[in-house]
Amino acid sequence: MGQFPPPPFFLQSLFIPVIVSGHPHSNETASENKMKNDIYLKVDVDTWRGTVEGVPRLLKLFARHQVRATFLFSLGQDHTGRALRRVFRPGFLGKVGRTSVLSHYGLRTLLYGVLLPGPHIARQGAEILRQAATEGHQVGVHCHDHIRWQDYVAHKDAAWTRRELEQAVFQFQEVFGYPPEVHGAAGWQVNAHALVQQGSMGFRYASDTRGRFPFWPMMDGLKGGVPQLPTTLPTLDELLGREGWNAGNIHQAVIAATQETLPHGHVYTLHAELEGMRLMPVMEELLLAWRAEGRRVDGLDILFNGLKDPLPRHQVVWGEVAGRTGQLALQGASC
Repeated sequence: MGQFPPPPFFLQSLFIPVIVSGHPHSNETASENKMKNDIYLKVDVDTWRGTVEGVPRLLKLFARHQVRATFLFSLGQDHTGRALRRVFRPGFLGKVGRTSVLSHYGLRTLLYGVLLPGPHIARQGAEILRQAATEGHQVGVHCHDHIRWQDYVAHKDAAWTRRELEQAVFQFQEVFGYPPEVHGAAGWQVNAHALVQQGSMGFRYASDTRGRFPFWPMMDGLKGGVPQLPTTLPTLDELLGREGWNAGNIHQAVIAATQETLPHGHVYTLHAELEGMRLMPVMEELLLAWRAEGRRVDGLDILFNGLKDPLPRHQVVWGEVAGRTGQLALQGASC
């Protein structure tokens, strides 16, 4: 077994070391070798505003650049205002100030679930959700209630977890008329029950974790039911306001991170509320740079369908990612 080279020095704190096994690179085909340069886009849609404003703008941007993405939707009511409970968490206020949450999300969004009733995203925004699929993008499940999942799932039992997943799957099928095949956990928060239950609910793969290459998950002694396609690159809200990065140059940090060669390319998570709105110029800079480098930009389904070798099994562990508060689900050691 060997170990991948470390990420660029200014991004090393975003990752934990992982060990490679089961990748016979000496027998790589041309298509497998090309995958190392590809970028796979995962669009997290967290809020009602992100749905009705950010998604249509991203669809136009992607059409203009002729790229596909995987859109993962929050499908229940928008209760973003309840995130104010995080105010006492270490680092939360710092991130709020650094990333200008109010300017990106808007005051109304920050009142949903507290002083204003939250719109039901799947019911009221179904046409926009379907538009993403109609235009050729992959669609999947982010969650039912974004705040409830992100704040509580880590410590919940199997029954609670199944109810949340079943509600999300039900709403997805109501909108699209077919079951989802991909799940991407809100805030990279998950528990062992969710990883197991995904297999029995019809999902084929998930992107719930941060890491460096696809793997079969193991958490708390339980084997996950579907492979993980982890996010490999830093997100804009993790970089913004740190190390001198701002809206004018932040794309350079992401582009630098993509220069590291990984066995299956990179997964980049963007947000409809950020790259679909005020930070859209940054997203356009990324697309232009990746095209100039000859990289294919596509959805997670293309990554999954291109996997050939048996995937290794890795622990899912809790850890910190620079620029983000709290603990995230990370790809740990092989097992």
